[in-house]
Amino acid sequence: MRSTLRPDAVLVQAVIAGALSFAHLHDLAEAAGQTGWKAWAYPVSVDLLLVAAWRRLRILRAAGDPARSAWTWFAVALTASLGANVATAGLLDLGNVPDWLRILVAGWPALAFLGGTLLVHTPAGQSAVVEPAEPVVDSEDPAAVETAIERDDIAETPALPSAGPVPVLVPEQETTSAPVAVPPALVAHARKVADGYRARTGYPIDADTLRARLGVPPPMADAIAAQLT
Repeated sequence: MRSTLRPDAVLVQAVIAGALSFAHLHDLAEAAGQTGWKAWAYPVSVDLLLVAAWRRLRILRAAGDPARSAWTWFAVALTASLGANVATAGLLDLGNVPDWLRILVAGWPALAFLGGTLLVHTPAGQSAVVEPAEPVVDSEDPAAVETAIERDDIAETPALPSAGPVPVLVPEQETTSAPVAVPPALVAHARKVADGYRARTGYPIDADTLRARLGVPPPMADAIAAQLT
């Protein structure tokens, strides 16, 4: 099946606008004393800076970083392009270009090189990623306990070994409070966590580390630790 080539109106318009802007920049640079290949290099330099600034702007906006520098260089390149279009529209005598315009045209290569270097070689900042706090498991809800066990099995973060001496657990005085009921599934999971901690560090897991890993209240952590010993 033969495909039919249809011209895109937006693409045709872009080609025409780019060609006209290119010619205006060339004519202005040539009138300011830049002859030969140098006059043709000015339009390329302005368009490249415009494209580089726009690309950098999109990258910064996608990363959520400030894009003030990219906007600045985009405005500089756009001003140079629009200025050439307006200057060659009959408002400026190209046969008698003022000195300040000759200075601007002659200094453009250094300005464009500085802008392109800053746009390309300035790294984008990385937004700080805040890790969500681990929720506390409701020991009275069996579904919550099972969910915590599955979550810890999928993404278990190894604990760093203690640099100091082995902590000595001081037994607390007996109280008259009622014993804490621990679900068997949570005890089995705690035993697996304790075994993994011992395998990595060589030390038995303490109640504070166990509480942090399981996300349970201190009384329940002490009750689980008592059943693991």
